[in-house]
Amino acid sequence: MKNNFLRGISHGIPICLGYISVSFGFGILAVSKAGLSVLQASIISASNLTSAGQNAGIDVIAAGGTLIEMILLQLTINIRYSLMALSLSQKLDRRFTAPHRLFASYGITDEIFAVCSAQKEPLTPAYMYGMIFIAAVGWITGTALGAAAGELLPVAVSSAMEIVLYGMFIAIVIPPAKKQHSILFVAVIAAALSVLFRYFITGLSEGFAMIISAVAASALAALIFPVKDEEEEAER
Repeated sequence: MKNNFLRGISHGIPICLGYISVSFGFGILAVSKAGLSVLQASIISASNLTSAGQNAGIDVIAAGGTLIEMILLQLTINIRYSLMALSLSQKLDRRFTAPHRLFASYGITDEIFAVCSAQKEPLTPAYMYGMIFIAAVGWITGTALGAAAGELLPVAVSSAMEIVLYGMFIAIVIPPAKKQHSILFVAVIAAALSVLFRYFITGLSEGFAMIISAVAASALAALIFPVKDEEEEAER
């Protein structure tokens, strides 16, 4: 168990380092845009672990939105994590009992999902806990540092920090896309659909547009690039 936990930490260190820079930008926005304290921003990062959801939540707080509005917004944006959890459930070790699944679901993010999906061995609770732990430490630490710096930086610099989030997503997609055409295909189709929803089908919310784009692109890729069974590959 100890070895799996340490292995999870080692695999999560790159995620931790990336999270520090991205959450730094969130911390700045939380202070400069919504007027939150360092503690309040850190609590949000400790309880949410979702960059897109947190950034959208800051907009609601800054605009004085209602609690119902916040709940519906987070549900719409973060529902994709349910799809990720369903996918990872096919790779879990038999030691993953219901309580372990509930605890591990706290830390299923885009980056952790990507790393876990790439593992060939079944995922153990200790492995995921190690990765989630170090990733959460990086996310919360970066938020606290960014919130502290937000009180000193000008508004122009604070707004520019939003681009850090997109840089992180690009860094995740490009390496595997170079090796697998299916991943590149999904990224291109999803981006094209996002543009379509952004400029032509404007009546749909950004959250639902993102979900539809991701599911549609993935379903299309599954039809065009079906995953071959191990038995079929062995016969060839």
